[in-house]
Amino acid sequence: MTDALADVANLPGVAGAVDDARSAVDRLLGHRILRRRSAEVSTESALRGARASAVLDGASVTLDELRTTENPSDPVVQGALRVSAELGTLTETWRNAPRQALARLHVLAAADAVESADLGRPRTADRPVEDAFDLGDAPSPSEVALRLDALSGLLTESTKAPALVVAAVVHGELLTLRPFGWGDGLVARAAQRLTLVARGLDPKSLVAPEVGHLELAADYTEALRAYSSGTSEGVAQWIGHCSAAVAAAARDSQAICEAFMRG
Repeated sequence: MTDALADVANLPGVAGAVDDARSAVDRLLGHRILRRRSAEVSTESALRGARASAVLDGASVTLDELRTTENPSDPVVQGALRVSAELGTLTETWRNAPRQALARLHVLAAADAVESADLGRPRTADRPVEDAFDLGDAPSPSEVALRLDALSGLLTESTKAPALVVAAVVHGELLTLRPFGWGDGLVARAAQRLTLVARGLDPKSLVAPEVGHLELAADYTEALRAYSSGTSEGVAQWIGHCSAAVAAAARDSQAICEAFMRG
């Protein structure tokens, strides 16, 4: 059997970028405070990730506002918080039934923004599609269905590709497809994080890749467009960006650990 994801991992420049990101995560996982306060670091990382994901989708919100506002009015912020709160419960579903997990992520992301009948369901031809990153026309619903099936197949088959590569492909494919029409960015970034957790790179969900994507926001848009082009060079560029984002997020979580150490 072919291993398409392993082929992606062998693209020029990918291995080095992935190794750098993995080293950053490993340094974080070795921090001594995680022996007794990993749950607190994970909680803070989740909040930062939710805020970053919402901002990447156009929201304007600070961490202080998230800490002090019980019911934010922006549906993007509400969706990001709901996704973040439930992400940890979806790990097993993501491993075994990724389409089901994606549906649940969309229900969480879009509950305040779309009709209830459309929640968790791939879009039909008559539903509008947001284009937050100027990717152009979205793939047709029939193409979306085919590519979601293919992605689900890749995720439930064995692969030698590193978790970082799999997570980057998941993120890029979902944002390219925009399968739901609204909330796809929140869903795609959550799916990337789920992949890193489910495949063992970050089992305690201490790293918020969304934070790294926001830190590298200009590169995020450019690299996503490169991935959407479908070229090998574009895919490699996207994986390089995702790896850099994970490394940046690991450093951010390291800073959280240091802050806890200082009390």
